[in-house]
Amino acid sequence: MPEPYGGPTGSTGSAMAAAPPATDPYGGQVSREARADERRFRVYTMVVLAAGIAAAVAVSAWLPFERDFDLWWIGPLLAIAFLLAEQLGINVDVRSGISWTISFTEIPLVIGFFVAPFEVVLAAHVVAGISTLLARRVSGRVLYNAGAFLLEITSAFAVAGLVKQAIGGEGMPWVAALAGTLTAPLASTLLALAAVRVLRRRMRVSTALRLTGRILVVGFVNASVGLSGYLVIAHVPGAWPLVLAVFLGLSALYWAYSDLLREQRDMEALSDVSLMVARSGQQAAARPASRTDEFGPEVDVDEWATIAERIKDQLAAGRVVLRLRLEPDDAMRTVVVGESLPPVEPPADDPLLRLPGAHVRHFRITEANPEVRAALLDRGAQEALVVPLRSANQLLGVVEAHDRLSRWRGFGKYDIQLLGTMASHLATSLDNRRLLATLRHDAYHDPLTGLLNRPGFRQVARDPLRERPGSAVLRVDLDVFSTVSDALGYAWADRMVMAAGRRLRDTLGPGVPLARLEGASFAVLLVDQSPQQAHSVAERLRAELSAPYPVDRLMVEANAVVGYACTGQEHGDPVDVDGMLQRADVAVRATRGGEEVRAYVPSMGQIFMRRFQLVTQFRQSLEEGQVTVHYQPKVTLPNRQVQGVEALVRWQHPEFGKLDPDEFVPAVEAAGLIGALTSFVLEQALRRVRKWLDEGLRISAAVNLSVRNLADSEFPAKVLDALRRFDVPPELLTFELTESGVMSDPQRALPILRELHSLGIVLAVDDFGTGYSSLAYLRQLPVDQVKIDKSFVLGMGTDLGDLAVVRSIVELGHSPGLTVVAEGVEEDIARDQLEAMGCDVAQGYLISRPLSEERLEAWLQARTVRSPGRHAESVLVLLT
Repeated sequence: MPEPYGGPTGSTGSAMAAAPPATDPYGGQVSREARADERRFRVYTMVVLAAGIAAAVAVSAWLPFERDFDLWWIGPLLAIAFLLAEQLGINVDVRSGISWTISFTEIPLVIGFFVAPFEVVLAAHVVAGISTLLARRVSGRVLYNAGAFLLEITSAFAVAGLVKQAIGGEGMPWVAALAGTLTAPLASTLLALAAVRVLRRRMRVSTALRLTGRILVVGFVNASVGLSGYLVIAHVPGAWPLVLAVFLGLSALYWAYSDLLREQRDMEALSDVSLMVARSGQQAAARPASRTDEFGPEVDVDEWATIAERIKDQLAAGRVVLRLRLEPDDAMRTVVVGESLPPVEPPADDPLLRLPGAHVRHFRITEANPEVRAALLDRGAQEALVVPLRSANQLLGVVEAHDRLSRWRGFGKYDIQLLGTMASHLATSLDNRRLLATLRHDAYHDPLTGLLNRPGFRQVARDPLRERPGSAVLRVDLDVFSTVSDALGYAWADRMVMAAGRRLRDTLGPGVPLARLEGASFAVLLVDQSPQQAHSVAERLRAELSAPYPVDRLMVEANAVVGYACTGQEHGDPVDVDGMLQRADVAVRATRGGEEVRAYVPSMGQIFMRRFQLVTQFRQSLEEGQVTVHYQPKVTLPNRQVQGVEALVRWQHPEFGKLDPDEFVPAVEAAGLIGALTSFVLEQALRRVRKWLDEGLRISAAVNLSVRNLADSEFPAKVLDALRRFDVPPELLTFELTESGVMSDPQRALPILRELHSLGIVLAVDDFGTGYSSLAYLRQLPVDQVKIDKSFVLGMGTDLGDLAVVRSIVELGHSPGLTVVAEGVEEDIARDQLEAMGCDVAQGYLISRPLSEERLEAWLQARTVRSPGRHAESVLVLLT
C-alpha cells in the first residue's frame, strides 16, 4: 500500500510526503506562492480529517460492532502486524518533496476482513500509523495522515460490504475481502494526487495513471498472498511453512526491487544537489553588485538550507548540518535543517570537525570514545555521519547527518556511500561556485586598488540614484598622475594611485561606494546628501588627496580636483549612473583658476550640446570636405628611407574651428559612426598610395582601427573591395590597433585580425607598452609591427627607466620577428639611441609633423631623391 516517506509517514498508508517546501527547490527564498501552498494544504488536511471521521461514523453505523471478548487479542495482533509490515517498505520518489512507500500492509488488512470487525481493524490501523509517525519523529502532518488512515479503512470496508451484499451468503466472501483491500491503496493514491493538485505540483495525467496502476498491481500481489495464506491456514492448519516460504520469497523480491529503486533515487539526489549548488552559484553571480561591497558577495542561507533539506530527505535523517567556508578567509557558516541544534558552539578542537581526508565517518554514541561521545552529546545526537568537503587539500566545509528516522535501524552502508558521493559533488560544486565568485569580483573590481571599477560602480549606484532623490556622484582626479608617470615611471604612479585609494576609503568610511574609473580618477556615491554636504565632502577629499605622497625617499607634491553632480538639478531629467558620471566629469573639466572643487550646473551642458552637434554634423562634414586626411612620414633606421606614412584625420569645423581628433573621434565612435570615418580615411589613403604607385614609388599607408571596426564581421570584405578598386597591393596597407582595443573583446577581434592578415595586410600594435604587453600576447596576435608608445620615447633622454622600457620593447618585438616602430621621436639623441638599439622605424616631429596631401608632396620633393630603378620598386631616401 502506498504511504508517505521522508516527511509525514503512516503505518499502512496515507498518501504522500505532502509538505510544501519553505524554499524554492533550487535555492530561492520563501515565496508568497509557497506560503499560499501551505495554507491550502492546511485547509485540505482539515477536509481530509473531517471526511475520514464522517465516513468512519457512517460505516460503523452501517456495519455495527459485534462484541466478542474472547477475541480481544486480535486488535493488538493486527496493530503489531501493521507495524511489522510497515518496516519492510520500499520508498519511491515521485516529485521533489513527494514520495510513496510501497509496503506489505495489504496482507494484515485482507486478513482483518475475516477475523475482526470494522472498528477493530480501523483502530489497529490508526494506532499503528500514529505510532510509526511518533517513532520516526514526524509530527508536522499527523492530522493529514490520521484522516487518510480513516478514509482508507472506511472505503475498504464500505466496498467490501457492498460486494458482500451483492453476492450474499454467510461470512466474508474472499472476493469482497479482495475488493475491499484493493480499495485502500486506491483511496490513498487518490488522496495523494489531490494533494499534488492542491500544492500545484506538476504531474502529467499519464504519470498519475501509470503510478496508480503500479500501486494497484503491488496491492493485488500483497492482498493475494495474504488472502491465499489465510485460506490455506484456515482449511489446512499445517500449511504455515508454505505460507511462510511464500512470504519470505516475496520479501526477497521486494528487497531486490528496493535496491534498484535506491540506486535510482541516489542518482537523482546527486543530480539534484549538484544542480542546486550550481544554480545557487549562478544566482549569486547574477545578483547585482549592489548586494556586494568591496569585500565579497552576500551569502543567502536559504539557498543552502534547501540543499541541506534535500540531503536530509534522501538520508531520512533527523537533522543535517552544513558548515561551509564560502570565502577563503571567511569563518565557517552553519546551516541546520530538521531538528534544532542545541545552542552549543563546537570548540576549535571538535573531533567531528577536524577529520583528515575526505571520507565519510560513521559515529555511534554507544561505540565512540569519550571525546567523540561528548561531541555527539553536544549535538543532541545518538549517531552521526560526518564528511569533510575538500578541494586541493583545502577545507571548504563539513556535512553532518544526525539520527536516521525512516527505519528503526541506524545509518547503513548505502547511506555512507551516498553521502560520500554527495560530498564529492558538493565539494566540486562549491569550488566552482567560489571560482565564479572570484571571477565576478574581478569583473567588478579594480585589480590595482581593490576598489570597484566602472561596471561595478554602475551596478552599485544604479538603484540608489533611482530610489533616493538626495544623492550625489563625485569624480576625483589626481592630476599629478601623468607627471609622476613621465618622471618616475608607471610603477611609482601605481603606488600613488593605491595610496590615494586608501586615503579616500579612510576618509569616506567602509559603507560609501568608491570606484577607480581609470588612471588616477575615482568616483564616489553619496546618498541622502544635500548639495552643501556633498560640497563639504568634496573639499575634504580634495584636501586629503592633495597632501604630499612619500615615494621611496621623495615627497611628491600632489594636487586633486573634484567635480560633483547632484540629482534633481533639472526637472524631468532621467537619473542614470553614466549620465551622473558624465556630469561630474564635465564639472572636473571646468575646474579653472585654482578652483579645485566644482559642482555641475546645467549651463555646463553646452559641452554635451557641442558633442551632439559634432556627431549630427559629421556625415555632412565628410561630404562637404571639412574632414581631411593628413599624413605623417615614417623612416627606416639607420638608412633613413621613407618607409610609409600614417594617415591622420583632421576636421576644420566652420563654427568651432580646428578640432582636435581627441575631441570628436570618441564622440563619433560612441555614436556608431566610426565605420564611416574609417572608410573615408581608408579610401583617401589608398588613393594616395595609388598615385605614388603611378609615379613609380612604393610608400605604404597606415590607418588606425577602432574597437568597433574589429567587431564588424563585414569589415575584411569591405577592405578587400577597396584594395581591388584602387588596385593597391595589400602589403602597402597597414592597420594600426591599440592593445586595449583588441583585448577588450579578443574573441570577436582575433578572427577579424586573422582574416585581414590572411589578405596580406600589415597589422601593427599601436601604443605598445601601455597595456597587456607580453611575448605571449604578441604570439597570440597575428601582427607584423609594434609601435612603442611616444610617452616612453619622449622620456628616453632623461629617464633611465623609460630608456630601459624602450630597449625591452625593441627586444621583445624582435624576438618573434616583428618590425619595431618608435613614435614621438623629436630629438636627435632619441633617434640615435633608437638606432643603436636596433629599432627599425622612427616617426615623430624630428622627421615631420602631420602634413596635408599638398604639403606632403612638397616635403617629399624637397627632402628626397629617387633611388635607381624604373619601376615601383624605387624608394625615396631622406636627405640629411
